[in-house]
Amino acid sequence: MKRRTFVQTLGAAAATLSLPRRAIAATRLERIGLELYSVRKAMHADPERTLAAVRAAGYTDVELLWSFDNFGRTPAQVRASLDHEGLRAPSAHINPDLLVDRDKWSKALDDAKLIGQQYLIVPSLPAEAERSLDGWRLWADRFNVAGAAARNAKLWLAFHNEPTHMKPIAGTIPYDLFLERLDPAAVRLQLDVGNMVIGGGDPMRYLARHRNWYWSFHLKDVVADRSHDTELGTGTFDFRRFLAAVPDLPSKPCYVEQEEAVDEMAAVRQDYRYLRDLTFD
Repeated sequence: MKRRTFVQTLGAAAATLSLPRRAIAATRLERIGLELYSVRKAMHADPERTLAAVRAAGYTDVELLWSFDNFGRTPAQVRASLDHEGLRAPSAHINPDLLVDRDKWSKALDDAKLIGQQYLIVPSLPAEAERSLDGWRLWADRFNVAGAAARNAKLWLAFHNEPTHMKPIAGTIPYDLFLERLDPAAVRLQLDVGNMVIGGGDPMRYLARHRNWYWSFHLKDVVADRSHDTELGTGTFDFRRFLAAVPDLPSKPCYVEQEEAVDEMAAVRQDYRYLRDLTFD
């Protein structure tokens, strides 16, 4: 081999080694979580057995449902069950009412620490509040106050989107108004991509607009007419493109959520296999 050819080959190899991992190899999700609402019937019947089945399916993380009273388990019992199965619970969905009672909010933060959580996430506001823009403004202010208290406890308050949050009120999308009034230093966001699509929004556009504000994701596929969710990979959403666009993805919890499955456990097993095998650049 001539010297010039050898040097060029060596230089190309060195350049390849210096590239970020995502530039030279396909990426997969490092951890795959399950929002336990997906298996709510099984959890009501037998929480411990269901958590064992979730872990056996391959999931490493779960998102709890405090709004379901953790299926009748105390925070200590929840932590013991998670530890027994080798599961992590980075977050929980909670009732918004907790935010307006200082003592209840303080206890919720303590419970979250006991379980080992990072985020307490409100999935939706009270129905009456979501009917008016003033209701959305009021709750944004409440989020900012409660979020500041969460930060003092080294935790985060976050907000999750529902399809109805994209329905205009007096010509204004309430979700947009809410985000404009939130303090990003006190509150983070969880993007449910399926709910966004069902509501008529574009998850890619919202991710581009608020890419450093979304710190958790619900991965939910949607049928062509946007009427309901379906098993991952059988609907219309481009998960490969979306996940490739999320900055610092390994640090952001991602959960499967399928709300309308006929067979809960069969569906979440199929969903896991889809994400396990999914690669993206």
